[in-house]
Amino acid sequence: MIHVPEELARSQAKYNGEAGRAFVAGLPDLAEDFLGRWGLRVTGPSMYGMASLVLPVERVADRTRAALKMQILDEETEGEPIGLRAWDGAGSVRLLDHDAATGTMLLERLDEARPLTSVTDTREALGIVAGLLARLVAVPAPAGLRGLGDIAAGMLAEVPEATAHLGAEDAAVLRDCAAAVRDVAGEPGDRLLHWDLHLGNVMAGEREPWLAIDPKPLAGDPGFELLPALMDRFDPDDVLWRFDLLAAVVGDRERAVAWTLGRVLQNGLWDVEDGEPGLDAEQVEVARILRAARA
Repeated sequence: MIHVPEELARSQAKYNGEAGRAFVAGLPDLAEDFLGRWGLRVTGPSMYGMASLVLPVERVADRTRAALKMQILDEETEGEPIGLRAWDGAGSVRLLDHDAATGTMLLERLDEARPLTSVTDTREALGIVAGLLARLVAVPAPAGLRGLGDIAAGMLAEVPEATAHLGAEDAAVLRDCAAAVRDVAGEPGDRLLHWDLHLGNVMAGEREPWLAIDPKPLAGDPGFELLPALMDRFDPDDVLWRFDLLAAVVGDRERAVAWTLGRVLQNGLWDVEDGEPGLDAEQVEVARILRAARA
């Protein structure tokens, strides 16, 4: 029997409604189908995130260790195999097989007991993120991915209505972030972006010490990659040194500031869409620090 954790069921119901409930209900049959189709056997308990069920497996034929990942297909997840193929294991987990109809993937097995969050020295951990970031964004984005230009245009179009639902201070933050995005939106970039590179999305591997997992690939400017790693173990006193470390990897510091403010804008718009009473205070603080440094 395939165990589907209740936490995954609740997450899918919350964010995807009836489609999420149907996905969860079909997971046992989906898993059994691919265990048979790809000649796999389960070797441990189910693992899960907010959107996916992952089974530790091995190939029956040669005992190759792997991970069977199943997730609902949407605009974020459908690009994952495209990005993983383009990276081909250079800084990221390697894709071993993929079914386009369901989005099911067979991935290289990493050490789930050793995420980068287990490295307690924050400077060491951020140095590892920076090294992976440099490798990941060195790859040109392949065809078939969402583009940052379209995302930026969509965000800017939403700002007037979103600010009407916020208090004066939060509305001013969104407008300032939008102004920064307008300055760079005409050159959205063409690199392959992970889009969610933070300590929890890096795991220890066997062929390399650390590898990125769970990308939501975009084509765009590498500066759009930095915010998640600024928010891990958040400390306002750490924002500038972390930002400078990561911005040095992507090259253009001013554009990195603008696109990081773009991520604050994106998250703020999602907060408004979700009915939150205001913006995330820590991300507002990041925006304040970067805007002051930019001035």
